[in-house]
Amino acid sequence: KGFALPSTTEIAREAGCNQALVHYYFRTKEQLFIRIFEEKIKIFAGAFFSIDEKPGTFLEKLTRKIEAHFDIIAQNPKIPFLIINEITTNPQRIKALHKYPASIIRKVNEELEEAIAQGEVRPITVLDLILTVLSLNVLPQLLRPILEEVMPLPPEEVQKLIARRKEENVKLIINSL
Repeated sequence: KGFALPSTTEIAREAGCNQALVHYYFRTKEQLFIRIFEEKIKIFAGAFFSIDEKPGTFLEKLTRKIEAHFDIIAQNPKIPFLIINEITTNPQRIKALHKYPASIIRKVNEELEEAIAQGEVRPITVLDLILTVLSLNVLPQLLRPILEEVMPLPPEEVQKLIARRKEENVKLIINSL
């Protein structure tokens, strides 16, 4: 529900405790929300930025990262809405992204630059690659309500479409490189 909608009373009720306990551990609703928001960011970005020690080429590793990221979003379809809403309504929330280690992004960049140097992929910046993956993987979840209500597609058809998007996204990204 984001930061604005739930009350600490509602949060305590959902957690199965009293409001005083929520305040004891987190002091304020803001501190509780920041903690939850940072966890959601970690879930959202973690799959793509995880260190992949399995053997393989850059493209094989990238394929695994794209698929893992897509799966995390499919399992947690409200996370993109939460992140976009909170960053839009409260730009200070962007600070939660700063906690994500720059060293992990540097690792992806190093792997990308090595693949470019070896001629495995065309020159592209790590930021362009990340934006491409994010936009392709997030959009099906953002459009899900439109697909279900406006199109209208039955839920099982939406699921099939989203499953196809995973394969299509990998193909699009790999072929673009």
